[in-house]
Amino acid sequence: MRVRIPAPISGGLILSYRCSASCRHCMYACSPSWPDDWISEEDLSATLRALSGTIQPSPWGADTMSLNHGLHFTGGEPFLNFELLCLAVRMAKEMRIPSLFVETNCFWARNDQQTREKLELLRECGLVGILISINPFYLEYVPFQRSERAIRIAREVFGLNVAVYQQEHFRRFKQMGVRDRLPIPEFLKLEEGREFARNTEFFLNGRAPYGMEAFDLFPKYPAGRFFSTPCTPAFIRSWHNHYDNYGNFVPGYCGGLSLGDCRRLEVLLDRGIDLDARPVLSYIIADNFAGLLAFAEERGYRQRSSGYLSKCHMCADIRKFLVRGGEFPELEPAEFYDQLEAG
Repeated sequence: MRVRIPAPISGGLILSYRCSASCRHCMYACSPSWPDDWISEEDLSATLRALSGTIQPSPWGADTMSLNHGLHFTGGEPFLNFELLCLAVRMAKEMRIPSLFVETNCFWARNDQQTREKLELLRECGLVGILISINPFYLEYVPFQRSERAIRIAREVFGLNVAVYQQEHFRRFKQMGVRDRLPIPEFLKLEEGREFARNTEFFLNGRAPYGMEAFDLFPKYPAGRFFSTPCTPAFIRSWHNHYDNYGNFVPGYCGGLSLGDCRRLEVLLDRGIDLDARPVLSYIIADNFAGLLAFAEERGYRQRSSGYLSKCHMCADIRKFLVRGGEFPELEPAEFYDQLEAG
């Protein structure tokens, strides 16, 4: 049985899962302990060329950015390999991929001169904008003054093409007088943890269920609670997918899953996904999580006695068990599962 997937209109190119931080909420379980295996120039070219025929510009034009249009460069932390980032931007610009921007945690913005030089060089290479990540998880690793510096200078370099995600956290940190780093336990004391849980937009997937479990901010449920809950956002979609340094077409925010080889996107779109060769994927695409759980239990998986924080938590935990056998090509990259409880 095969299933067709829509041509992607936007997404993020993961240059590496290696990062300067091990954020507790990371969808893709990035950290400094990932192998130093940045995307090769050959694979970079192949992936960009494959995407060049499908990526659509922002509704406001190819020289503007939009989170669910165009292509962004991400990781991991792309500024850890600035030379490669510049190369990626130049190649994408030459291939006329529209609405190019980069996503960063700003660890590198140590002074004004260096920050301006990097951003101006990226603009010269063809970058049109930047997404700066601001939330309590990054604040554990990146001094807030670096984030402030990057935002200020980025607005001078890129004008309106600067997105701060999340702006509310930026406002709160300013209000609190934060300048340096702030560990999550200390932040939760200041914010009264449950208020943070109610008012913060983040997904309980990837590392988040493991990284936040100890704080007891979210209720847990037995697996059956999630059998009739749809995947949100939709699992198969055309917008905001990811394409990693190993050639995996990563659906949406679902780290550790591969729909196939993004370097051969034309073939994947034409032939679709062979679900007979990817049984784990077949259950997820069919939204049959009762079937996925039974499939895993037949192989020795045991449900968590403490329950699950979300449907994504249940799914990741099942896959974390199944990946050990090495028999499912859709469970890639395997290192993702080793990194879920890192940090």
